[in-house]
Amino acid sequence: MSVTRRSLLAAGTIGFSGALGALFTGASPASSRAARAGGGYGPLVPDPRGLLDLPAGFTYRVLSRAGDRMRSGEGTVPANCDGMAAFGAAAGGVRLVRNHENRTTAALRVPAVPGLTYDPGALGGCTVLELDPAGRLTGERVALAGTAVNCAGGRTPWNTWLSCEETEDRAGTSGYTRDHGYVFEVDPARPDRTGAVPLTAMGRFAHEAVAVDPYSGIVYETEDAFVRPFGLFYRFLPARPLGGTGSLRAGGALEALRVPGLADLAAVDEPGAEFPVEWVAVPDPSASGTPVRLQDFGAGGITHAQKLEGCYWGGTGVHFVSSFARRGEGAAGDHHGQVWFYDPRRARLRLDVLFGPAADLRLPGDSPDNICLAPDGGLMVCEDGGGAQYVFGVTRDGEVYPVARNAEDIGEPGAPEWGEFAGVTFSPDGRTLYVNAYAPGTTFAVTGPWR
Repeated sequence: MSVTRRSLLAAGTIGFSGALGALFTGASPASSRAARAGGGYGPLVPDPRGLLDLPAGFTYRVLSRAGDRMRSGEGTVPANCDGMAAFGAAAGGVRLVRNHENRTTAALRVPAVPGLTYDPGALGGCTVLELDPAGRLTGERVALAGTAVNCAGGRTPWNTWLSCEETEDRAGTSGYTRDHGYVFEVDPARPDRTGAVPLTAMGRFAHEAVAVDPYSGIVYETEDAFVRPFGLFYRFLPARPLGGTGSLRAGGALEALRVPGLADLAAVDEPGAEFPVEWVAVPDPSASGTPVRLQDFGAGGITHAQKLEGCYWGGTGVHFVSSFARRGEGAAGDHHGQVWFYDPRRARLRLDVLFGPAADLRLPGDSPDNICLAPDGGLMVCEDGGGAQYVFGVTRDGEVYPVARNAEDIGEPGAPEWGEFAGVTFSPDGRTLYVNAYAPGTTFAVTGPWR
């Protein structure tokens, strides 16, 4: 697929965000699955094993599957593989830290390991995969357990992972013995250094993703709330900014973004529109009596947005994504994706990308989810929708091309029914792409002629 006239009008800007918008504004999801050889790697070749279709010249290795025995002997590999990041290790090895978005109904829990378990009644958490310089799996172990619905997160400048609980359930709910809705820090190299300590000052709400300003240490957070009242966009001002592993436990101040006169970001439909912003102190970050998004933020109110998900730092500011908004669900406008850019130096918020109206969608779930930067300067985007799922690449010029496809719903007998892709990330040297199939939980390593 090339960028259409409508996608150019919708994208409005050039660069990472404009390219991302081109993926979801150009046409229906069905037509967006056409191969684009110009900026990509050619059409996808059906995998005779029925697992992962890739362009010619690319190969995959299955690193880990839910239900297999973990090499640590701690139990079986947990289910629902979600957000992930790759960290360098000694002698050219790699450590992958991987979230497991387990609810209380999950069939395969994260094993409860002493010293790394927050709540024995919760089944989610993180695991770490250790790879040697040749990319072979040499170790797999629990890094965080007893947490709930660990969705996405983000890496820190000091090479730890911030794992986000996408829930607000309290102790006594669903068998939980402690409150949930927190961020937890995970050290991939030494999980015992971080343990299972909730970073309570960062707020208790349905966290999705975080991004750390590498210059100031401010942490930006998205809240995934797709029913009213919708979520907020936050910033956390640490008491010990850029203090290294464990420094976020020292506390800090949590604030929420307010755009004066704008109660819902979905009302904005003009790419390039900019707004001055205010940051308002959150009255009760622990949400001890009232969910944060329902608290009293004063006469000016607060600004909400439906389905806030991806959040990442790029260049001089932070990008964050609203996956969709629908008037029928109470939003102020219809879209199936926005990418916003907040410039902390100017205290300005800009709509970089407006994805097409919700009526363009075949299924309500077809929307962008996990995102990472590619070695060539473009983007990799995980699709989260119905039918066969894709990882797409987007060049800096806005060309969209398929990178991987699961085998569901392509007419092959016996093909497994994979869930969404998640956790896309590259090795530190840019030579290997790692990605998860959410269900059945599988982690792949993809090698080939990456540019």
